Amino acid sequence: MTAASLMVGFFPAPTYADHEDTPTSRQLLEKCDNGTDVCVFHPEGRPEYVAGPKRQVGKEVFNCTDREQRFEVGWSDTTSESNSIGVSLSADYGFAEVFTSTFEATYGHTWTNSHTESQTTYVFTGPGEVGWVERRPRMERVNGTYELHFPDRYYGHYYWYVPFEATGPAPGGDEAIVQKTRPMTEAERNACP
Repeated sequence: MTAASLMVGFFPAPTYADHEDTPTSRQLLEKCDNGTDVCVFHPEGRPEYVAGPKRQVGKEVFNCTDREQRFEVGWSDTTSESNSIGVSLSADYGFAEVFTSTFEATYGHTWTNSHTESQTTYVFTGPGEVGWVERRPRMERVNGTYELHFPDRYYGHYYWYVPFEATGPAPGGDEAIVQKTRPMTEAERNACP
């Protein structure tokens, strides 16, 4: 029996129906160090640095005057990791510990499950404008494969391989923090004091 015949082609979307003769990726990884002789994570290549989703942080500010105004917008925003199994790597699972320790040994820095950034950003608005702050966090994505060896056949096989991808907050801060403005709507102008 070849290793290729045992490779399981799992995808991040958990919507595929479970088959009686094939475990899900999550079922396999929950067995990591909990019924396996061997459970290791093999990273593939270097982490890929990507921009996270852009989103508004803090509250909008409204310039109801006839002059340009500078507003201080205080904000706090938390970025969390995600992965192809849909279980947080901060949870108490053997595969999470295997991933984080392998990541640190391979790449020389700690995997971050969650990071909160807090700042005050100045927003300049013209007369009759609304201003706000947008943030796009910097993320790192890692791909690899879990290799699991079972002492007895598990769903007919001793060896299973599970593709895995994780994305988490990257060291080094934000991809971008920008201030934005737009004209007030009529309703917003009418609400001015």
